[in-house]
Amino acid sequence: MSASVKSLLSTLTSRGPHRVLRGNLAIAGQPGVVFTPESGKDLPCVAFGHGWLTGVSHYRGTLEHLASWGFVVAAPDTERGPIPSHLGLATDLLTTLDICTGVRLGDGMLSVHPQRLALVGHGMGAGAAVIAATQRSVGALCAIAPAPTAPSAESLASNLSIPALILSSASDIDTVSCNAIPLTAAWGGPAILRALDGASNNGIVEGRRALGALGVGKYEHKTARAVRGLLTGFLLSTLLEDKKYQPFADPDAQIPHTQVIDPNAPRDEEKPKVGIGAIASLLRK
Repeated sequence: MSASVKSLLSTLTSRGPHRVLRGNLAIAGQPGVVFTPESGKDLPCVAFGHGWLTGVSHYRGTLEHLASWGFVVAAPDTERGPIPSHLGLATDLLTTLDICTGVRLGDGMLSVHPQRLALVGHGMGAGAAVIAATQRSVGALCAIAPAPTAPSAESLASNLSIPALILSSASDIDTVSCNAIPLTAAWGGPAILRALDGASNNGIVEGRRALGALGVGKYEHKTARAVRGLLTGFLLSTLLEDKKYQPFADPDAQIPHTQVIDPNAPRDEEKPKVGIGAIASLLRK
């Protein structure tokens, strides 16, 4: 493990140098929130998709973290019910990007570079991000604990040549509610699947939410910090082409408390674990 990578990760898990402002996407006709640095021109922009039964307020720390590192980060707050439309959330992600690139932000002190766009999502929001990426050109995508969607993200992934970072809990990576392995295997461009040690797939979700009644674990501060650091480094490398952060887009880089998973490696057959995504699938039938 490189000491420099360890040092970089430690820095990236801490808040960045920018003061963060918060706005309301509903002013532009799209329910949701936007977090931005206080000022900046030609900034990179991230549209974020939330997980099942989880509104964007439960990701505030992660969204603010990215904004503190110089990204405009916007998240639609739609499709929050028990039977969501994944296509609908994908459409809202695209609308969110349109707003950020086409509407003046703040007091005119902010602008987004139209070629520095990324899609990020958690759970079903990760699948919606993949669906959206097939309909609009973006520079990178990050799927955090991706869950099955309709249409399936893996059926579309071969059409995408953009770099992708796919993150999952090491213990939950093979559950029926996480399609990280087949999504990575199907990806048409460079894709890295990193498993996080000692994490759960819903550990980044902040505060109390409806999923708590279904037995989903609590917010994990350590998991959230790790995801924020990996995500920030990957986006700085891919969207801004900052060579300093290139290890975060390198499958050969050794990063603390993570392991790169080969999606095509043989796996022992075992009985699938039932996860929260399976419940979602049953509700949609």
